[in-house]
Amino acid sequence: MQHSKNFRRAAALFVLASITALAALTARAWDYEGHRAINLTALASLPADAPAFLRTPEARERVGFLAGEPDRWRNSFDPSIRHINQIEHFFDIEDLDPAGIKFADLPQFRYIFVSELTLARETNPQRFPQIDPAKNKDGTRAYPGFLPWAITENYGKLKSGFSYLRAFEEHGGTAEEIAQAKANILYVMGTMGHYVGDACQPLHVTKHFNGWAGENPNAYTRSRTIHSWIDSGFLNKTGGIDATMLVQRAKPAARLSTMPNDPAGRDPIFVQVLAYMQAQLPKVEQVYIFDKAGKLTPDNPQSKEGRAFLETQLLAGAKMLGDLWYTAFKDAGPDNYLIAQLEARKAKD
Repeated sequence: MQHSKNFRRAAALFVLASITALAALTARAWDYEGHRAINLTALASLPADAPAFLRTPEARERVGFLAGEPDRWRNSFDPSIRHINQIEHFFDIEDLDPAGIKFADLPQFRYIFVSELTLARETNPQRFPQIDPAKNKDGTRAYPGFLPWAITENYGKLKSGFSYLRAFEEHGGTAEEIAQAKANILYVMGTMGHYVGDACQPLHVTKHFNGWAGENPNAYTRSRTIHSWIDSGFLNKTGGIDATMLVQRAKPAARLSTMPNDPAGRDPIFVQVLAYMQAQLPKVEQVYIFDKAGKLTPDNPQSKEGRAFLETQLLAGAKMLGDLWYTAFKDAGPDNYLIAQLEARKAKD
């Protein structure tokens, strides 16, 4: 009970401290502003024992700004950047069917997945759709996406960041080294948040990402604008994101289980990321049902239901993100190599 009161008090203080920075969020929606809202809501949800430097106005602004960084990379016309980054933002789960791979059984390591998928294509090419070279300039059409790895690999980087920050703080790091370590943590937290936020947008986990694809017995829209409408258009037309409300409704971040319990021996965090994404798949059709029923039409009174649905998704993203950040902090082990180097440096000095 006391923890809940403390959390509500901390959340209220966060709203007051951030109100100027968040005010602009009411004007637009789930592109940069949506990702920023997820990052800042997750930051507000961190328990009191999270590092104090994460609560400074500078840290909030840095983590909020970096929520849009991976999309800024996507804006590049550099083919190498587009090849490595474009496909990090999604995973079309249904595209695994021709390979006979289940999403819940994906290997922990992305290059093992690439080799498994490549073997499946070579063994049974007739099962896979042909790739049009003219539409494959970035060389990504053979893959359904890499979003689960984009999340978990950044989680690993964040754990490392907390480990070496602690080493610098406890074993004679300079003020400059400690400041740089904190800056690195904020960078990983901010960019990582973008991918966790992508995964709570249902159209980022499906082949129906921009209009219903393939057989369409329910006559759902095939419009090529529905994705952008969910990302930004609808919420923008209905008042924008109420960032203060999201912070007030957010649940406190909690430590995820890191106890090994997977028969394949995969990292428990990776397994939980898969489960988080899998939980969004049934919501894909819900998006199209809402669209068909006019519940994503701003002038329809029933659009309140569609808006509530999207706000729930934003909160789900913030909850998962806060949990991942907090778990990385709590589970960061000692950086023994760096500790040894710092102790040797002290002895030499």
